[in-house]
Amino acid sequence: MGQRTPLYDLHLALGAKMVDFGGWDMPLHYGSQVEEHHQVRRECGVFDVSHMCVVDITGSQAQAYLQRLLANDVARLQSPGKALYSAMLNEQGGVIDDLIVYLTEGGYRAVLNAATRDKDLAWMHAHAGDHDVTLRERSDLAMLAVQGPKARSRVAELVSQSGAALIHSLKPFQGLPDGDWFIARTGYTGEDGLEIMLPSTEVVAFLNDLVGAGISPIGLGARDTLRLEAGMNLYGQDMDENVSPLAANMAWTIAWEPSTRDFIGRAALEAQQAAGCPNKLVGLVLEERGVLRAHQVVRVAGIGDGEITSGSFSPTLNKSIALARVPAATGERAEVEIRGKWFPVRVVQANFVRYGKPLI
Repeated sequence: MGQRTPLYDLHLALGAKMVDFGGWDMPLHYGSQVEEHHQVRRECGVFDVSHMCVVDITGSQAQAYLQRLLANDVARLQSPGKALYSAMLNEQGGVIDDLIVYLTEGGYRAVLNAATRDKDLAWMHAHAGDHDVTLRERSDLAMLAVQGPKARSRVAELVSQSGAALIHSLKPFQGLPDGDWFIARTGYTGEDGLEIMLPSTEVVAFLNDLVGAGISPIGLGARDTLRLEAGMNLYGQDMDENVSPLAANMAWTIAWEPSTRDFIGRAALEAQQAAGCPNKLVGLVLEERGVLRAHQVVRVAGIGDGEITSGSFSPTLNKSIALARVPAATGERAEVEIRGKWFPVRVVQANFVRYGKPLI
């Protein structure tokens, strides 16, 4: 038996098929993964993401600490509520985790991946050093993500008047408190929507309100196909401690300036950049029948081989798509080995669908 969120019993009551995910018992789907995918693209749906690790970071040197810890620069956050996406790197430039960090009135709030919770917290504590900084894991909070084109308007109808006003005022990649709740306009689907952190004691009632209002619960299966269509990385598949952000389509998350900011992994990344990163992360589209899967070999004629990191059938595009790490010189065409046969694929930017619109 794995760890369980406060919503475990409600998932069962809603008919969820439960699976292990990073040591947590989580819903894979509630009947039809494909229909749940379409529901988010067309209207909205709600995900239980209470397994994510939320850490509040306070103290007089919280900014300096995070400027050392993260590849992106929290000094870019100029007003409370602003958020940024970053990698936390090891000294070799490998990705320990990817995360979102918000500037709050009292410091910062970081949202980490569930499967990396223990190693992330150990790393963060180990590198606190002599900084005047306090790390507080918020295990008292649960978290729901409501995603889709109608997400914000539908949720605003179900929360307090102040919460509704906040939802209507939020800009993308911004999160602010409403009493004990923290409401952010972020997500992992390529759609507009909200991620809501609230006391664990209140989350069952709130999910019941959402489902009662006709907002469908969505499982991990659709979450994976939605994020893949949006070209969003999954930690442990598309990058890990042995993969540089330069080879994971994450170069945009590295803040090189100011040049005096010595974040962990900087020297290694500078050396990689100077030498030329040998690989890159791209999108693949299979024009024929078949399904692209992780670990299938990608062959680029005259250049070399790569590997699919994430692959699946795209319900929105009605095609099989993938993210793949391939030689940096790869052009517009490649081949993938599926069950001993080679199939041609088109190489595209790693972003297939955004706000419900195909990009390929």
